[in-house]
Amino acid sequence: MIKDILEKQQDIVTSLRYLSLDEKVEVINKIKLLLHEVSPFNSEPVDCVIWVKNDSVYANDYNPNSVAPPEMELLRLSISNDGYTQPIVSMDNHNGTREVIDGFHRNRVGKECQEIQNRVHGYLPVVTIRESQNGVNDRVASTIRHNRARGKHKVESMSEIVVDLKKRNWSDEKISKELGMDRDEVLRLCQISGITELFSDKEYSMGWIPELEDEDEFID
Repeated sequence: MIKDILEKQQDIVTSLRYLSLDEKVEVINKIKLLLHEVSPFNSEPVDCVIWVKNDSVYANDYNPNSVAPPEMELLRLSISNDGYTQPIVSMDNHNGTREVIDGFHRNRVGKECQEIQNRVHGYLPVVTIRESQNGVNDRVASTIRHNRARGKHKVESMSEIVVDLKKRNWSDEKISKELGMDRDEVLRLCQISGITELFSDKEYSMGWIPELEDEDEFID
C-alpha cells in the first residue's frame, strides 16, 4: 500500500514540472488541503501551510501590536536571510481574501520589500485559523493572545479592545480567560480608556454625606 502511494506521488511530482508557476501553486495547495483532511494533526492550523497571492491578504483593524523601526528592519533582515520560517495566521473569508489574525508585519515585509516579494513570486505563506475562531470577538482575542505570548502589545490599544469587548457583553471573567489576563489587569485597562462610558448607565448613591451642625459656617 505504502509503495503504491509513493509511486503515484512520483507521477504527480513529474506532472507538476510542466505547469506554470501559478498553476503549480494552485495544485500544490489543493494537494496539501486534501492531505490535511486525513492528517492526524488536522486540528492544528500549522499542519497546512499554503501560499496565496499577497494582494488577497489584508490587515485587521484592531491589532494592538507595535514594532519599532529597528525591530521591523530586523524582521526584514531575518526573512531576507532565513526565509519565511513562520506563516501568517489568517481567516479565510471564502471570497478569495484573507484577514490577518497574526503576522501583520510578516505580511508587510512580504509586500513592501521588493527583493522578498520577487523571491516568493508575490505570494505569502498562510495558515487558516480554526473555524471556531471566525467570530469578530474570537479573532480579536486570538490576535491579542498571539501578541501577549510574544510580550508585545500597545497598552492604549489593548484598553480600547477590552472596553469594546465589554460593550459586546463579554464579562470580566470571559475577558480574563480569553485574553490571558487577571481581573485586576482587566480593570486597569478599563480605567485607561472608556470607563466613564462603560458605567454611564449605573446609578451611584452618595456613600457619605457630612452632617452640618451649622450651615452658615460653610458659607463664604
